[in-house]
Amino acid sequence: MILRGKYARLLTIVLVVQGGVYYGIRSRSELTPRAAPLSLFPAQLGGWQMAKEYTIEKEVRDVLRADDMLSRQYVNLPAAANASLLIAYFKTQRYGQAPHSPKNCLPGAGWEPTESGTMSIAVPERQGPIVVNRYVVAQGEDKVLAIYWYQGRHRVIASEYSAKFWLVMDAIRYNRSDTSLVRVMVPVRDNDTDTATKTGVAFVQSLFPALLKQFPN
Repeated sequence: MILRGKYARLLTIVLVVQGGVYYGIRSRSELTPRAAPLSLFPAQLGGWQMAKEYTIEKEVRDVLRADDMLSRQYVNLPAAANASLLIAYFKTQRYGQAPHSPKNCLPGAGWEPTESGTMSIAVPERQGPIVVNRYVVAQGEDKVLAIYWYQGRHRVIASEYSAKFWLVMDAIRYNRSDTSLVRVMVPVRDNDTDTATKTGVAFVQSLFPALLKQFPN
């Protein structure tokens, strides 16, 4: 317990120092690498084809304050499956813009959480699996599976706390704070969350190579 206390205090000191350095460099001109417009994101992702592009309401844009957003539905006709995709890209987080966790947004829209945790997904063009959030919400008799994560600078992050840590580290080392929120949602049919999870995993695996090309390195 003593050792744990020492490590906790040390971690706190490190984060405070890093935070001080981060805010100390805010006066510098930040590097904001160019990202292609999300409107150019591929309509075809492996066996998945875009079926619909949604207009994002002004109220949602005002809340998220992202620099670019995409909201689409994709379908896989042979598998009789569909998935919705939301991407919110932030070229900087220095002025209050930051991704909002779907864990906070979905309950506010009337969806109640029934399952929450993380999962690993093996994806193309990456040696090890990515760790993402897996979240099941319900509204009346309707259920939806949500898979989401934060992505930027060769990094996929599930934890909001880890995202804050790497925000500070990247600001210190690279003078950058760009990031993105990626959320995939799949309807749960007949209360079968296992099948919905498999559908979500298959879509993420088809989606991931396009994400690597979309976001700045």
